[in-house]
Amino acid sequence: MSNREGAETAGEPGSPGRPAPARPDRPARDSAAPAPPTRAVELRHLRAFLAVADEGNVTRAAAHLGLTQPAVSRTLAALERHLGIRLVDRSTHHLALTPEGVAFRDKAAAAVAAFDEALDTGRLRHWPLRLGHAWSAFGPYTTPLLRGWQERYPATPLELLRIDDRTAGLTRGEVDAALLRGPVEAPGLVTEVLFTEARVAAVTADGPLASVTSLRLADLAGGPVVLNTVSGTTTPALWPPEARPAATLTVANTDDWLTAIAAGRGHGVSAASTAAMHPHPGVAYVPLDDAPGIPVLLARRDGPGHPALPKLAALAREIVARHSAHQAPARRPHQA
Repeated sequence: MSNREGAETAGEPGSPGRPAPARPDRPARDSAAPAPPTRAVELRHLRAFLAVADEGNVTRAAAHLGLTQPAVSRTLAALERHLGIRLVDRSTHHLALTPEGVAFRDKAAAAVAAFDEALDTGRLRHWPLRLGHAWSAFGPYTTPLLRGWQERYPATPLELLRIDDRTAGLTRGEVDAALLRGPVEAPGLVTEVLFTEARVAAVTADGPLASVTSLRLADLAGGPVVLNTVSGTTTPALWPPEARPAATLTVANTDDWLTAIAAGRGHGVSAASTAAMHPHPGVAYVPLDDAPGIPVLLARRDGPGHPALPKLAALAREIVARHSAHQAPARRPHQA
């Protein structure tokens, strides 16, 4: 466009430099009015953010989306500018969500899921439902849960992820739901008790306690007790105040817990399913007569989440109820 054409478009045609009168269909803009907002957030911004959140790495997120790394970085930066908050902490090699990013993740996932379901009604979104656990997963119901889910909802993979964290990665946004044991005091979580497990003692396989049919908490208090302080549920408070363990040894995960017990460095206490899910040649599991049961919880964040979460909870309840019914003693015929 020439300078002459530019001048005419700025003023009244044929009179360069003169302001054009206001058109009735285009009111004059008030110079004091705020500038129009920047380009609105699009679905691609949310998908890029969710990919980065899932992968923890821009390069892998770009490969997942079929884009270049700079394109994903620009898209994520544009989303953060629009929201006015930092969603991803880039200070380390492994990207991590900020607290604002964790909160936004559920909303972004719900928005993308709603869009996908609107175009594909009657079906769940196809990206995985991530179920975290710190150890032992769903205990004896783990395999029935995974098989039952695959049969009913094959289009939505159920990923079982072990994460050594008290909430199995749930509060950090690494999973959509988690199977947890014992009371969990973390803000922003909604929990449901699915069943209660008995507790067992874990003792050295060739030690004197391995040959008995059952134990009491007092039998373990004379020697060191191995405690998983990161993801475990056992603490000295499990024992009465006057009979607390003489010494404790702390570890950070189930593998180290088993290794310490097998080496004879102490005894441990865990849920009954640990015996089946984590057998170890150097560890014997013995029933505990006086230890309270431990609740197994299904937990999720309080707010919008993966649309398949209600189906997961329903299936988990169904499996527990079915198993309990099969184990219930037969009722005697009613006699008049």
